[in-house]
Amino acid sequence: MSRFATVLVCLLAFAGLGQSLTPGWASTEPCADPHGSRGAEPYAPTSAQIAEMQADLEMRRRVRGAAGQVGADEFITVPLWIHLLGDGVRGATTQSALRQVEVLNAAYGGRLGGADTRVRFRLEGVNRVVNKVWFRDPLGNETAMKTALRKGGQDTLNLYIAQLSELVLGYATYPHWYARSPKLDGVVIDWRTLPGGALKNFDRGYTGVHEIGHWLGLLHTFENGCAEPGDHVADTPAAGQATEGCPARKDTCKTIPGDDPIHNFMDYSHDRCMTEFTTGQGVRMREMWQQYRVPAAEPLEISA
Repeated sequence: MSRFATVLVCLLAFAGLGQSLTPGWASTEPCADPHGSRGAEPYAPTSAQIAEMQADLEMRRRVRGAAGQVGADEFITVPLWIHLLGDGVRGATTQSALRQVEVLNAAYGGRLGGADTRVRFRLEGVNRVVNKVWFRDPLGNETAMKTALRKGGQDTLNLYIAQLSELVLGYATYPHWYARSPKLDGVVIDWRTLPGGALKNFDRGYTGVHEIGHWLGLLHTFENGCAEPGDHVADTPAAGQATEGCPARKDTCKTIPGDDPIHNFMDYSHDRCMTEFTTGQGVRMREMWQQYRVPAAEPLEISA
């Protein structure tokens, strides 16, 4: 069967026109990847928004001083609520969601390669929701879905698992957005990207790892291309563009030392290519946590 025909069969199956399902909403369809690339993220910030983020972070560093600093060996534990959306037929199983949590702790703990970021995830609960509209279009129904389901405060990660469009694997809000839109805070990923999912090349749970990296304040490794300050992390080599697939190596910034970080979770490589965070990324995530996710003992006041 040709790749086009295979993808067409898969799309018909995902539309509910012939997919064989196991109990518990789990797909067993060995489909070709209809997405093709990790590519589209609805909340990807513009360069102006990134500059705003960094300016706000610098301001908080000045105002909070030592009180806002994070120790080099300090661990943070993120309370996690998982919302499993389904339409009564399709959707993720509880078991696959639990495997996703295991993958998160392995990736952020450095057990797959790279640095231990000293970030851990503690599952608070799994919330199963049957809602055809939310499941099939979580982005279009985001406000209603998150307003009804979100649990906890600014330090609680709400992970919504539903079905996204052909071009989107997942999307996340950033830490500094919480103050103005607390109900929208969280991460949404496609259920077929969970460990053992139906999306070829994106079936190891690393879409969740990637998007939660954004929720914790990381940018893409290819941010700003070959120009300073890149992704604002010193130990991730510069990259002129996102990675597609899983090349043996890639160097898109020839005048800057170091190959592109194709194995970093914050690139767009296929799951089989991703293995690591860096020490600097761990520091940034823990600082973002301290500045934005931990409630301050006193309100942050800025002098004119």
